[in-house]
Amino acid sequence: MDLIDKKILEELQKNSSIPLSELSRRVGLSTTPCWNRIKKLEEDKVIISKSILLDSKKINLPIRVFLSISIQNHTEAWLRNFKNVVQKYEEIIEVHRLTGSNIDYQITILSPSIEEYDIFQQKLINEIQCTNMSSHISLQTIKKKNDLPLNYIVI
Repeated sequence: MDLIDKKILEELQKNSSIPLSELSRRVGLSTTPCWNRIKKLEEDKVIISKSILLDSKKINLPIRVFLSISIQNHTEAWLRNFKNVVQKYEEIIEVHRLTGSNIDYQITILSPSIEEYDIFQQKLINEIQCTNMSSHISLQTIKKKNDLPLNYIVI
């Protein structure tokens, strides 16, 4: 990876649908070498996908809930079931296993309303064996970035 690859990544993070001719101009390459570098970054799994971002409020999902889960038994069977449950619901947009607190998993859920979230959480309670669930509703997003900082790339 070099400075040109870094520039390509910076530009694609800003706008993944930028025309190749414009991207090439911005990074100082002709189109074929630029295209070859993008393909190499994809092959190396540096670029894992290209997507668009939607405003959740404009698609009737204004409620963002952070659900914290604590569990008693950390078994492979429990984890397999948990993974299956969280994969089957589109409302669950993010899941993290945590350390350093009494919370084992953090789930981010989008919902059209508090009432709908309550119904959804009841489903989860029936499907996920846990010792504690705690919901935290986001009142306001202060900062949300989807692009990653590239200043840690070793060149």
